[in-house]
Amino acid sequence: MSVYERSVRVDAPLERVWDFHSKGSGLEALTPDWMNLVIEESRGPDGEPDPEILEAGAVIVSSVRPFGVGPRQNWTSEIVTREEGDDHAMFRDLMTDGPFRHWEHTHRFVADGDATLVHDRVEYQFPGGSLGKAIGPFAYVGFEPMFRFRHRKTRELLE
Repeated sequence: MSVYERSVRVDAPLERVWDFHSKGSGLEALTPDWMNLVIEESRGPDGEPDPEILEAGAVIVSSVRPFGVGPRQNWTSEIVTREEGDDHAMFRDLMTDGPFRHWEHTHRFVADGDATLVHDRVEYQFPGGSLGKAIGPFAYVGFEPMFRFRHRKTRELLE
């Protein structure tokens, strides 16, 4: 399994950063335009459409078409874990349908005085057996611009 990690310090309180990331609108705001994201459907753990907060059991069905090239790629994620405490919070989403053989994204938030440390960790595996494993470490080239954008946008919107 390959792993990608990136962190940023956001000069905004944990509560504000956590609230922003807990909503589907946060996903839309943090996805670069060049991904051409379309949220097809979101539903809460009990099936209600468009939940305000993405709790454990919530599902997001989306599609992307990076740079407008090729067919749209479907992507379905489920929030599998969500925890929050006085000085930290986290949620983990698991891709249940999409272009990767495995995709597990852990979003961690830790209070740092009046600021928040945001840490993304993605465990992933490409399809294609041994070839997919071989190219896994090179995904950094694609992930880095996307997560750099996400972190820059988080700071821009919340600071």
